[in-house]
Amino acid sequence: MNLRVHNTVSLTALVGTPMTDPSGHLRGKLKDVAVATGTEAGKVAGLVLKTREGLRVVVATHVRETPSGALELLEDAILSPLHGDENFLLLGQDLIDRQIVDIHGRKVVRVNDVDMEWIGAESMRHLRVVSVETGLRGAIRRIFKGLVPKATLETLAGRVKASGIPWEFVDVIEVDPARRVKLRIGHDRLAKMHPSDLAEILEDLAPAEREAIFQTLDEEVAAEALEEADPKLQKSLIASLNSERLADIVEEMDPGAAADLLSELPDARSEEILEEMDPEERHEVEELLEFHEDSAAGRMTTDFVSVPETATVADAVEQLRGFDGDPESVTEIYLVGESRELKGVVSLSRLVLALPETRLAVLAEPQFVSCRSNEHQKEVAELFDKYNLHALPVVNSVGKLVGVVLAEHVIAYLRDQ
Repeated sequence: MNLRVHNTVSLTALVGTPMTDPSGHLRGKLKDVAVATGTEAGKVAGLVLKTREGLRVVVATHVRETPSGALELLEDAILSPLHGDENFLLLGQDLIDRQIVDIHGRKVVRVNDVDMEWIGAESMRHLRVVSVETGLRGAIRRIFKGLVPKATLETLAGRVKASGIPWEFVDVIEVDPARRVKLRIGHDRLAKMHPSDLAEILEDLAPAEREAIFQTLDEEVAAEALEEADPKLQKSLIASLNSERLADIVEEMDPGAAADLLSELPDARSEEILEEMDPEERHEVEELLEFHEDSAAGRMTTDFVSVPETATVADAVEQLRGFDGDPESVTEIYLVGESRELKGVVSLSRLVLALPETRLAVLAEPQFVSCRSNEHQKEVAELFDKYNLHALPVVNSVGKLVGVVLAEHVIAYLRDQ
């Protein structure tokens, strides 16, 4: 009777295993394991042998495991030369010691080993990848391999808690003909990741892997990641992008953050990007670039919601629905006069509790705090602390509302200090 059995084996333990033909003659030793990419990612496609004639690859289903733990070629097995441009991933060559992104754990890890298993009927089993080992267990296997008996090594490694990532969280790897590993994460996974987590992951990656990931992001996700990155990382991330692609990303950024980014670039590069931007977004960013970076205007955003001082709650709700900026950044609605001078502030908490026909002027705070555009950011931070603010409207010399400083801007300033 054929039973379905599972035996786990590590890549480290499997490499070096002798492989014989059906007559028992040694044909070579296992050098590596080839894994499919694309739609069949993770499937063991072939086994690479080191033979007297050089490296050869055999289809994985044409190999069986013998009771003694050796490997045996089936009658119809064909050993083909390994050219190096095949469309698969070599676990040992392309994955071991590489950095990868653990999407589940939101961190960058280094691969120490790969766990596989023999699965199927006892008379006809095949290999499949189960997980990658990123902890001490994989390191122990590799360090002590050949120094202690195989059984002893497995016992030793078995005493260490496994620290692995299921293969379904590693299907982000694809290989190009030059045998370079590129990390690619699907947008559906990245979209669920907090921008600060993504920025931290990008910072931890090696430059080539960082570039490979960043280039796959859509404009909105890339913009959010850039906003969370420090200036040094920002420069690294955008170094390989052309001006047109970077302009698309900058347009999705908060105008204040976009101005900060462009101010750190050489003037010629900054001008190239501005030229590629849509006129409306370009005008907003150019205005902010004129302000000193240490001033309130240098920290503010021009993405805010304002309505005429005669507006009602229904008018404000309609304006909120058409807001193009980050809705989570809106904590207040600003009332402005005919010349856009700041007349009042209404918190969202008051807005949601009022009837649609209620005039906003009735809901406005009796007193509100604002600051001039040339106010130093240190004084801005003190205002946030003194009045426990979530946002601070910024006005010019004649009282016109020109922007809003958010709490996150103040936190960024304090972190820099």
